[in-house]
Amino acid sequence: MSAIKNDNVPYTIDRPEAVKADVLETIDYQYHGKRSIDITIEQPEYTSVCPMTGLPDVGSIIITYRPDLKIVELKSLKYYLLQYRSVGIFYEHVVNKILEDLTAVLEPLKLEVTGSFRARGGITSVVKAAYERQF
Repeated sequence: MSAIKNDNVPYTIDRPEAVKADVLETIDYQYHGKRSIDITIEQPEYTSVCPMTGLPDVGSIIITYRPDLKIVELKSLKYYLLQYRSVGIFYEHVVNKILEDLTAVLEPLKLEVTGSFRARGGITSVVKAAYERQF
């Protein structure tokens, strides 16, 4: 089943499985072994929908990582994040899914994803998930 069934919502809500990580592309990190860097990427126009109500969820996704051999190609990251627009997913789950997908593709030394979501019903949420390679 590719859509969440909700009779109260007049449009299709896609399931999280609709988001495909295979659009993510990588570039070799040319300074591997010379120096570590931390990269921070912010997508201030992230959108998805609440899986229960179908109402839009809007916020910023901030990705901070320390690469090992690969860095993410930014256009592919934009296309990856755009896939969430019609996906019904809770804040806590989207942050974890992005973390898992990027970790699998990049194999970084460290990676953190923060979702800072705008107020809906008077409540804001900030959700963080982190990965650190164990040696």
